[in-house]
Amino acid sequence: MRVAIDQIAAIVRKDIILELRTREAITAMLIFAVMAIVMFNFALRLRVDTFRPLTPGILWVTLVFAGTLGLSRSMSSEQINQCIDGLLLAPCDRSVIFAGKAITNVIFTLFVAALILPLMAILFDESLMQPGVWMVAALGVIGYAGAGTLIATMAASTRAREVFLPILLFPVALPLLVASVIATSGFLDRLPLTEFTAWIGVQGAFIVIFWTAGTLLFEYLVES
Repeated sequence: MRVAIDQIAAIVRKDIILELRTREAITAMLIFAVMAIVMFNFALRLRVDTFRPLTPGILWVTLVFAGTLGLSRSMSSEQINQCIDGLLLAPCDRSVIFAGKAITNVIFTLFVAALILPLMAILFDESLMQPGVWMVAALGVIGYAGAGTLIATMAASTRAREVFLPILLFPVALPLLVASVIATSGFLDRLPLTEFTAWIGVQGAFIVIFWTAGTLLFEYLVES
């Protein structure tokens, strides 16, 4: 177990160091997220009196598309530079590679979320800076990164990987996104926790299903 954790940490460290050198994924994710929020703010301010019903949807649309940019870069860079061959030759279980890539995607997307939540709270004048919203955001990002890493691995070997990734990922991630939007709305509207606990459970179930599926199927996907 200790060896597996060290191997996962090595993969995460490698991806973070590479990103710090190139700044390609994080820069693209941040620019898209900030531009989307600013455009939503100015476009909707002329049409609606309150942002409250729209805020959860805008938050998750922004996170999903920004996260997809990072997911696409995560696996395509390994394929383009043939780095995936080096990872497969490493003396470690294939599930370790999946876990390392997925955790890296979680870190990058959570970093973007940590920046856009305060920005949305200011521009939309909503109480997004509360523990419940942060918890829902973290669960949603973890689930989306797990499913996204698995599907990005499937799409990475195709020529039109940038097109296939969202086409395959969005329908699969729809239950997670619906649950995340409803749970976020529950916290913003200060509803009793019992009214939307089931949706937080959906987030948890999604995490378990797709992280388990990724652990079991990653070896087959990269070697097929």
